[in-house]
Amino acid sequence: MYGMTKRITDVAAALLAGLAFLPIACVVAIAIKLESEGPILFFSDRVGKDNKIFRMPKFRTMNVDTPAVATDKLPNPESFLTRLGGFLRKTSLDEIPQLSSVLVGDMSLVGPRPALFNQTDLIEMRT
Repeated sequence: MYGMTKRITDVAAALLAGLAFLPIACVVAIAIKLESEGPILFFSDRVGKDNKIFRMPKFRTMNVDTPAVATDKLPNPESFLTRLGGFLRKTSLDEIPQLSSVLVGDMSLVGPRPALFNQTDLIEMRT
């Protein structure tokens, strides 16, 4: 019963937040497209429930040629950020698209942040 209540709460909250943030998300999407080459969204392979890999969307904050590793593993990560990227990360606006992952059931609003697919130590510890 608890699982069903949590899921209903996740969906309801994600829908409300999605509607509330829709105008901001539209402005962010346009700004990203005008500012730099490449897609508006970045998809990160993450490990979710039962160690299932899913693709988590975020607004793109880094240049398209950035290596696909955790930001803390990059030499001088700030050099890979787009001009708008630093602001989006500071304000967490880059995470608005993750509400879609909550809606489809890949993520929950409450719980640990899904690990990157290559964070094997973290995945093993959680398993």
